[in-house]
Amino acid sequence: MFQSNPADDRKKAQEAEEASEDLAGGNEDPNMNGNYPDPTLTSALPVKRQFRDPYADWWDPQERRNYGEAVHEDNDVLGVFSPEAYTHFSTGWGGVLMGSFIATVGALCGIVYNYYPDRASVPRTYPGGLEAELGGPEAPRAAMTEADMRAIIEGDK
Repeated sequence: MFQSNPADDRKKAQEAEEASEDLAGGNEDPNMNGNYPDPTLTSALPVKRQFRDPYADWWDPQERRNYGEAVHEDNDVLGVFSPEAYTHFSTGWGGVLMGSFIATVGALCGIVYNYYPDRASVPRTYPGGLEAELGGPEAPRAAMTEADMRAIIEGDK
């Protein structure tokens, strides 16, 4: 069986690719990748393209690749069009920022809770309780259900 060594720069990429390729299909392919050259054996370690020098003399400047460079089997994750690795600040500083935000929102909620009035003012009263505006004592009332009638009757007791 083929023994693989971890990738390092001591081995030429061409030698590693030739050693890992088995076109006859005699070696078992545990990853089922069609005997694609094992990228861990080449000197080209998987590096996200965003970390490659954008000003270098690339054959494909947009993807930052050279002609004939083997495409890594995880190219969809390593390519330029994949989501970029977030390197703006560390995890610890992100926790500090998130904690500061939560503390600020909590303090603001506490201040509003302590000073927000229950009612804006005293409920307004009208002379006669708006009897005339609502049609007077002879105005037709809304239809009542039997549950409403029972509630009125039971409330009078």
